[in-house]
Amino acid sequence: MKHATPRATPDVSRETQRALDAYLDLLLRWNERINLVAERDPAAIRHRHIADCLQLAAYLPPDDAPLGDFGSGAGFPGLVLAAVTTRPVHLVESDKRKAAFLLEASRTFALPHVTVHSERLERVALPPLGVVTARALAPLSSLLPIAAARLRPGGVALFPKGRTAEAELTQANADWTMHVERFPSVTDAAATILRLSEIRRAGAQD
Repeated sequence: MKHATPRATPDVSRETQRALDAYLDLLLRWNERINLVAERDPAAIRHRHIADCLQLAAYLPPDDAPLGDFGSGAGFPGLVLAAVTTRPVHLVESDKRKAAFLLEASRTFALPHVTVHSERLERVALPPLGVVTARALAPLSSLLPIAAARLRPGGVALFPKGRTAEAELTQANADWTMHVERFPSVTDAAATILRLSEIRRAGAQD
């Protein structure tokens, strides 16, 4: 496993910052009607969710291959990353109300490279992906089959993980082989960003 120093959360343009501020305002309004996030304090949401997701941009590949964000919920991290990248972004969220929020947000902030899929992950039609992301969706043992099936050759998976990261990796290693890079989070000392590539079933032939 490769351990690396964290990369700084990217500075964003004033235009992007205004869009993220407006996104936060929209999220707060919708949060009064449907449960998008547990927090109600804008500063807490900005730090725990928006800044936490922004740091993932530093680990995206340099190409423009499509990104698939699974279990997008309130848009973390997929919609936040869409604000700082021009690559096609596919947000997959089976909850119809949350998908409606994602659709309104992507339209409001003029993100034409975002597509919202209000479907279950096993049914959604997606192109071969260069990046797969998921945040607080499932343990690695459940995420790896999804990533392996959806990533194109050379693609990477970016999974923010909390205190269970090491245990999840140990469990996953029984059935999977992969190249693992681990980066400390700059927003949570107890969290880790996993960047995984060359994901395949243990014993699978190239």
